[in-house]
Amino acid sequence: MAAQTGDPHSHIVIPISDAPPATFFDETQWRVLYSLMDTVIPSLSATSDDDVHSENNSSRHDHQTVPKDVLEAHYQKLQTRLPNPPSREAFAAYLAERPSAIQDFRDHLTRTLATLSPAAQGQLGTVLYLLGTKVGSYPLTGHARPFDALAADAREAVLLGWRRSYLTSLRGLAKSLSSIGAKTWVQTSPLFRELSGYVDVPEDYEEKRRAAVAAEDRPPPEYVFKQFAAASTSDGGEEPAVVETDVVIVGSGCGGGVCARVLAEAGHRVLVVEKGYYFPPSQLPMRSDTAETNLYLNRGIISTDDNSVSAVAGSVWGGGGSVNWGVSLQTPGYIRQDWASKRGLEFFGTSEFQASLDRVCGFMGVSDAHVRQNHRGRALLDGAARLGWHAKVTPHNSGGRDHHCGHCHLGCGSGGKQGPAVSWLPAAARAGAEFVEGFEVERVEFADFAGGKRAAGRGPRRADGEGGGGSGEEGYCGGRDFVESAATKEELDADIFCLQNPQIGRNLYLHPVNMLGAFWNEDVNPMDGCAISSVCTSLENLDGEGHGVKLEGTCMVPYLIYSSFPAASGLDFKLKALRFRNLNTFICIPRDRDTGRVYPDPRTGQTRIDYTPSAFDRAHVLEGLVALARICRATGAEEIQPFLPDVPSFVASVPSSTKATSNAVSDREKAEEDERFEAWIRHVRRVGNPATSPWACAHQMGSCRMSSREEDGVVDPRGKVWGVTEGLYVADASVLPSATGVNPMVTTMAVADWIARGIARDLDDLRGTK
Repeated sequence: MAAQTGDPHSHIVIPISDAPPATFFDETQWRVLYSLMDTVIPSLSATSDDDVHSENNSSRHDHQTVPKDVLEAHYQKLQTRLPNPPSREAFAAYLAERPSAIQDFRDHLTRTLATLSPAAQGQLGTVLYLLGTKVGSYPLTGHARPFDALAADAREAVLLGWRRSYLTSLRGLAKSLSSIGAKTWVQTSPLFRELSGYVDVPEDYEEKRRAAVAAEDRPPPEYVFKQFAAASTSDGGEEPAVVETDVVIVGSGCGGGVCARVLAEAGHRVLVVEKGYYFPPSQLPMRSDTAETNLYLNRGIISTDDNSVSAVAGSVWGGGGSVNWGVSLQTPGYIRQDWASKRGLEFFGTSEFQASLDRVCGFMGVSDAHVRQNHRGRALLDGAARLGWHAKVTPHNSGGRDHHCGHCHLGCGSGGKQGPAVSWLPAAARAGAEFVEGFEVERVEFADFAGGKRAAGRGPRRADGEGGGGSGEEGYCGGRDFVESAATKEELDADIFCLQNPQIGRNLYLHPVNMLGAFWNEDVNPMDGCAISSVCTSLENLDGEGHGVKLEGTCMVPYLIYSSFPAASGLDFKLKALRFRNLNTFICIPRDRDTGRVYPDPRTGQTRIDYTPSAFDRAHVLEGLVALARICRATGAEEIQPFLPDVPSFVASVPSSTKATSNAVSDREKAEEDERFEAWIRHVRRVGNPATSPWACAHQMGSCRMSSREEDGVVDPRGKVWGVTEGLYVADASVLPSATGVNPMVTTMAVADWIARGIARDLDDLRGTK
């Protein structure tokens, strides 16, 4: 039975499965884990200074105490900063809220930890076991008592000590626990939602969605997915279904969607298979906890082996194009020149590739003409202009229309973003393409065909998905296997590693980003408008070789921000979470020079990522953070917080509103504050940007890179896998020769357009030989 979740006022209610059994930890381990979560997000209560020093009124076990006058000062500040400040009673209840007392928090935590690999569960379980004993707790905490038996203040002191430890393992433990606790709390806390003003679906969204749909030239797509009846063999087994087609495309994302349309319109039989499910615009956007289950790979949690980077990847009909933020930047000229001249891929320097770029942009209606700026978009443009830097509006794939939507990370309810599920795949359907959802290709086999080897795919239909609008009843597919003839493969899964090419999985680029948050002394309406609506490019070439950073705004869905927010304490975190309406956050996107790899777990076969941001790339991102700090200061931010460990925020001594309107601030005071800011910048540089900073990525590229020589890559300049006689191609972001340095959607689509047109010609030639 599935539990129903959704905002009480929302028209959208998407089912989410019940929490799985929590048997991977025992009772003691769960007790210790809950105490850790209650330390990350503590329950706080006020007490007077006399009570703090009284032996009879020491800190209670489940609560931290804070002097009453300190909380009163914070409360008074909130009254002047928030658009709808809380009452004293609501403020006290918010501070007192304890995560482990919230059933939704416990259920969501269980779902999250259930997605971890057995190895990761085992490592965390061992730590929890040790912390639950006197002997094991002492070397980790300095206390000869189990962690959960310590007073709340003592537990927080231990956690803060781990964050500053010289042991990388303890810093990593604190980082992981803090991220999981903060993320889960902002997703499940009823008081955070009520007092912060955040809603997953605005109250007027249904009206706006209908208006947007009515303005479209064509109605929302209506998909028909192939159905398969069960068939048993004589020995009681299950007979796989066999589907014959010209082209099988594995994955419905940006590469697969383009390939589907091009090949179907060229007259070839096309079958698109996707392990995710389709959700129509009427079921979008979702609540964040539901969205991560239905729209993202591994519930949105994919960490590198050393936990340095958290990767996000779409896993839904339309792939990443259904959940990205619509930014549609073409491949920069200096990148194209690098690929053409240094890597021997001359095509990238030709008018043919430009034609592919223009073709995909034209089909999606890419334009910057109707992009409206929200507060952070304007701040980036205005701040860059004041500092003499170059910034511009980012074009979007919104069909040449206004698409001022801040919720696309949770699914686009208007259908205005022209991603694969809205544009490319419906066009493929009109040309005769067929679709299967909930099918995960396990392996690609090679069979004798026309005198050579030709690819064919095999795998099970999934029956464990949440089910989308196009799938009928949940589990309708019955889990039946099927086999299909295949001519192209969009994504190279772990099973393809049987190919003896050492380049497979290597050369992985991630665009690992750091963030910087800034609070303004006004309501900035952080969920207003596009996640990214402007970009500063003045730092894109810091080494003279095309490596540097782009500066952009970022999506303000709270769990994305607060899961890595570097708060100084639990009180600091709760206060800054309450100031969500004052907060904007920005990212530094590096064109990373140094790479990692992706590979299958030897035990489970699940994808693993071996990648640590290099010192070279970290230094560039640090320069980006400094630049963002200057932009925020130039546009009146009251408090600036880079997402770096051990870096305090810069707090303006004079409120920005006073600076802008009053002559009471003397030149001396302004000069003193300028020097204080520059001293803070010098401190940021001294601390540096370690690999233990909160790093994130949403752009995975290069692990099946295109090359002019077989020994240098995985696919040839036409996208065909080196060493395969016939029929296996890759046409997604993994073929990009290096990092693009810009949001890679348009580049990926243009490359897919080029590869698909070549495949169409090959198939036409093959038909001519029959």
